[in-house]
Amino acid sequence: MAPVGTTAAELPRGRYWFAFALVTSLFFTWGFAYGLLDVLNAHFQVVFGINKLQSTLLQFAYFGAYFFFAPLGSIFMDRYGYKKGIHLGLTLYSLGAIFFWPSAKYEKYGGFVGCTFVIGTSMLAVSRIAKTSYHLSPCSGCGLSCLEVAANSYISVLGSPKYAAARLNFSQGFQGVASFAGPMIGSRWFFQGKNATTLDTVQWVYLAVAVLGLMLNFLFYFCDLPEISGDALAEEMHDAGIVSDEEPFYKQWRCIFGWVAQTCYTGAQVGVASLAVNYMSEQGVGISEGKASQFLSYCQITFTVGRFVGVGILHFVDPALLLSFYAVACSAFSLGVAFSPGKAGIGCLFTLFFFESICYPVIFTLATKNLGRHTKRGSGLVVMGVGGGAWYPPAQGSIADRNTRLSYIVPFTGYVAMAVYAIGIVISQTLTDGFRFRTVDEIAERKKTITEREEGGQTTPDSEKGAKDDVYVERV
Repeated sequence: MAPVGTTAAELPRGRYWFAFALVTSLFFTWGFAYGLLDVLNAHFQVVFGINKLQSTLLQFAYFGAYFFFAPLGSIFMDRYGYKKGIHLGLTLYSLGAIFFWPSAKYEKYGGFVGCTFVIGTSMLAVSRIAKTSYHLSPCSGCGLSCLEVAANSYISVLGSPKYAAARLNFSQGFQGVASFAGPMIGSRWFFQGKNATTLDTVQWVYLAVAVLGLMLNFLFYFCDLPEISGDALAEEMHDAGIVSDEEPFYKQWRCIFGWVAQTCYTGAQVGVASLAVNYMSEQGVGISEGKASQFLSYCQITFTVGRFVGVGILHFVDPALLLSFYAVACSAFSLGVAFSPGKAGIGCLFTLFFFESICYPVIFTLATKNLGRHTKRGSGLVVMGVGGGAWYPPAQGSIADRNTRLSYIVPFTGYVAMAVYAIGIVISQTLTDGFRFRTVDEIAERKKTITEREEGGQTTPDSEKGAKDDVYVERV
């Protein structure tokens, strides 16, 4: 195990890429679970005879787990490290998936909701590590939340801050690959023949999901995953004259407002996908539920392509500036979905999925930037924002029971909140350092400036250390 003070810059290249690849595999795991969720939402309406609002209990359980378990996951990882946090998340994830079996066999909707809650909690921990979807099963929701806290946080700090947003978009791209596999499986196995009105295939699918979780847990047990500590990150920042983490956590406004933006965006994203099958099948263009499920997988493919396209763009364009553009586009096309009939509305839906692609990882990296010793706690808070997915779908479902198309006004409000956050950061950066179009590594740039001043013979009197004219001190 690497020393507690390890940073990404101190890792050998081979060890760096091994850690990156293994943690990235976690995104595929919860992407598959999330992809199945929206298909099951529509399937349960048929099997259990429930309305759209009642079916969103799955989303409420899955994403509500993030709200409650993410802070606990961050505290656990702060004390025991990323690796043990991943083990905890994968264990809960597998337990939640296993308990889908009796829920499906005895056709208990409440059992599905409980299992979904458990699965969601596990994902939370992983996302916090890397960065740093609705059956009722407390284990599943809790497991995913734990995984997500770990994975998102870990990928964010595993390398140069300049490319943190691009790096996290790349890893989360594999979540997108898995998420469109879920609807494709659903269209093939849940809506065909006898399976359209039974739960026979659901139990087998989730048994396979449980086995996948156990296999990953086994691999991580034998992996020498380097630990990247908040103290090491803080020291790296302080060497560059950035001491924003010296302020208490409750004054880390960029992170706190990032949590608000993440809550609103995630709620909007989940609401859009949760009723997509209903939306497309009700547009009066001859699309059945089975075909709509297949189209949802195409929407997820569009989302995934957009995420990998975003990786390339983020290597050159400032993340806050790009997020501002994408947030405005999401707001516009969500209105298009709500007010455009027929094929035009479906076209707006596909475009909306494309512009959603980079939003979650970019919000995460912007909100957790330069947190130093607060990195793990901040990651837990931002992942807690995934809990927004529990509140938006019920609000949208209550409107959808009367008019599915107009219910898409609800996600519009979430995209507007995200746009306000992104544009606010652009304005703040402009006032502090001037307008920037290209992405930069602030730590490297400021270290370079300090070195040039030292080599040029410019010294800083002890009485003036920390003054803005001598060493730039960022206090966000």
